[in-house]
Amino acid sequence: MQNEGQLVIFELAEQLYALPIQETQEIIRMAVITRVPNTSSYVEGIINLRGSIVPVINLNRRLGLPIKDYDDSTRIIVVEYNGQKVGMIVDNVREVGRYTADEVEPPVVDGDNVDYISGVVKKGENLWLLLNLAKVM
Repeated sequence: MQNEGQLVIFELAEQLYALPIQETQEIIRMAVITRVPNTSSYVEGIINLRGSIVPVINLNRRLGLPIKDYDDSTRIIVVEYNGQKVGMIVDNVREVGRYTADEVEPPVVDGDNVDYISGVVKKGENLWLLLNLAKVM
C-alpha cells in the first residue's frame, strides 16, 4: 500500500482547497472577531479561543478571491505556524479526505497567487488545490 495522507478539504469561492491534516489544529464555527486597527487588509482581527488570543485571517481576501458573507457554513480552521496559532476563515469545510502521493501534481499555471498552491490533488472528477501554508502566512 502506498503512503496515504489525510487532507482537510474546504471551500473558497466555490473551489475546493486542501490542507494536510497535520497542519490543522482544529475547526471551529465562526466566532466573534475583535478588529485590530492598522493590520493587513486580510487580517480580520483576533478571537479568544479557550483563553488564547488567536489572530484570524480571511483566506478569500488573502488569496485575492471573491469575498462571501459569513453564514452557517463559514468555519475557522485553526493552524499552527512557527509556534503561533492562526485562524483562517473559509466558506465551508467539506470533509477529511485521503490521498496518495501519485494523486498529487505540481500546479501548472503561472500567476501572482500560484505560490500559495503547492500542488493539485486529483480525486476522481474533483481537483483539490493544496494550500502552501508557509506562503499564505
